[in-house]
Parts: sequence; structure tokens; C-alpha cells
Amino acid sequence: MSRNIILIALLGLLSIDKVAAQSVTVEAKIDSLQILIGEQAKVQLQVAMDAKQHAIFPAYTDTLVKGVEIIETVKPDTQFLNDRQRMLITQEYVITSFDSALYYLPPMPVTVDGKEYKSKALALKVYSIPVDTLHPDQFFGQKPVMKAPFAWEDWYGLISCSFLALPLLGLLIYLIVRIRDNKPIIRKIKVEPKLPPHQAAMKEIERIKTEKVWQKGRSKEYYTELTDALRTYIKDRFGFNALEMTSSEIIDKLLELKDKEAISDLKELFQTADLVKFAKHDPQMNENDANLINAIDFINETKQPEEENQKPQPTEITIIEKRSLRVKVMLICGIALLSAALIGVFIYIGMQIYNLFV
Repeated sequence: MSRNIILIALLGLLSIDKVAAQSVTVEAKIDSLQILIGEQAKVQLQVAMDAKQHAIFPAYTDTLVKGVEIIETVKPDTQFLNDRQRMLITQEYVITSFDSALYYLPPMPVTVDGKEYKSKALALKVYSIPVDTLHPDQFFGQKPVMKAPFAWEDWYGLISCSFLALPLLGLLIYLIVRIRDNKPIIRKIKVEPKLPPHQAAMKEIERIKTEKVWQKGRSKEYYTELTDALRTYIKDRFGFNALEMTSSEIIDKLLELKDKEAISDLKELFQTADLVKFAKHDPQMNENDANLINAIDFINETKQPEEENQKPQPTEITIIEKRSLRVKVMLICGIALLSAALIGVFIYIGMQIYNLFV
């Protein structure tokens, strides 16, 4: 009885080993047994095994056998079967040959859990391309390079970038010139009504009177501003350029046009101004007040009578703003960015021209 039990156990172990040995199958296939020189064929190596097992496929470098080259080794594809108890792994090799012959492809080994299994051998017949040597007139030489037809679509990008580069280049030059000359980018033009000569002069004299610079010991500045206001008034009122004339020349010119009594006080004012500016004369306070009154009297005595309902004539006054440091830094940054954009556009245009003609 005990002998029968031992015999049954041994038979069970042998059957388990046999089933385990049959659980791994290796199969090799080729999709074409015959190819021409240079054509390609695909060799599939498939392994069926348990899901818990691990397989190692052969690592070919560049040839399968002598004369048969491997072009590509495709990534293995895995399929699970029987509720993921089994799996089928397929490894594909793309091969070719450049020598006509019948090639023997030996069995391909696969190692599963340390044990090697081999597929069946394969065969590949490679044929040379048939050439009709009896009719050489059918052979033709190399064809010349065909010239591509002209198409506007190939030039759209180049033309667009060229039109974009021109205004950018003009703007860059304008900004560089402006920052070199230390001028603002945009000039503001302000239109204001033009005052009559006597009103403009009285407005300037009122400003001088309000600031009272002579009380601060700046007599030269006071008389310079006062005589400049009078010179401007005389130029606009009498029509000769008093700004470019000396004091005596102005008095002589006025004497030809007006009576001496209206100009006597003005002559005294100009003489005092010349002494202050050129002889370092220090006038008294009452003298300064008197000369200011003399200037006002001269303007009132020589002004033109105003017409009723007369509208002031408009004039354009250009106002140039000083550029701050912040604006200057922003302007330099803008020039740098604009220069980089222009360089990129020119590089793109150059590459497009190169691609079109090369």
C-alpha cells in the first residue's frame, strides 16, 4: 500500500514538471520568404508563457546572420490572456539584405526564468533586380534638377516681414536721433490768443513787480528783465528790432517817431539800466520804483487805441518738455527692444531668402 502511494506521488511530480515545461512556447515567423535586394522583411518572435514569468529576448546589434542586416528592433508588444493568467509577448525585427542568396536564419533563443527556449529556423531568399542587358537603349541617365515653379505663397512671409522692417527701422532711427539731441519724442503745440503789445508788456512788468528781485540785491537781473520787456514792446509796437539795438539807438529811433517828452523818462530808465549792467551802479530803492513807473507810463502813452469787439489774433506757441531720467531710461530700453526685434526680422528674412534660392 505504501509503495502505491509513493508511486502515485512520483507520477504527479513528473506530470507537474511536464506541464511546466509545456507552459512556455517560442515561435518565429517571417512575413515574406522572398524579397528583392534592398527590400525589407519583418521577423516576429513570439513567446507565450505564464504572467508571472520573465522573458529575455536575444539582443541583436546590426546583423541577424552574415548578409542579413537588422534595420530596426521594434518595442515588444505584450498581450494578456486567460484572465491575465497567461501573456503573449511579440518582438519584431525589420531586416533587409543587399546580396542575392538563400539565407538560413537559425533558431532564435529566448530565456524564460533562466531557462533557454528556441524557435524554429527560418529561410529568406533574396533576389537581384533583373536587368535587360540586350536593350541598353532603355536605360536613361540621371534626370536634371527640376526648377520649382514660382508661387506667391512662398514669398508672403518674406514680403510681410520686409514691410514690417521698414517702419521699425525708421522708428529706431528717429528715437536714436531724439535721444542723441536730448529732445522729447513728441512736441506739444499749444495755441493761445496773442495779446496786444501793450497788454503783453504790462503782463511782464506786473510779473517783475511781483517778484521784487531788486529788494534781494539782484539789481542787474531786475533791470535786464525790465528793459527786455520794453524792447519787446517797442519791437511789436513800432516795428523795428529793438532787441538787437543799443539803448541810444532805440532812443534815437523813437525820437524820429514820437515827441521828446514821451521819451525823456524812458531815456533816463535806459541810462540807469546801462550803468547797473555795465558800471556796477547800485541804484536806490526809490530810483527803482521810479524807473518801473516810467516804463508803465511810456507804455500807456504810446500804446495803440483798442478797437471795440476786436478779437485777439491766435498764435502758435511751441512748448518743449524737459525729458526726465525715467523717460530717458524707458527710451533706451525701447531702443534696445526695437533693435532686438529688427535683428530677429532681418535674420528671418535672410533665412527665407536662403531657403528660397539654395
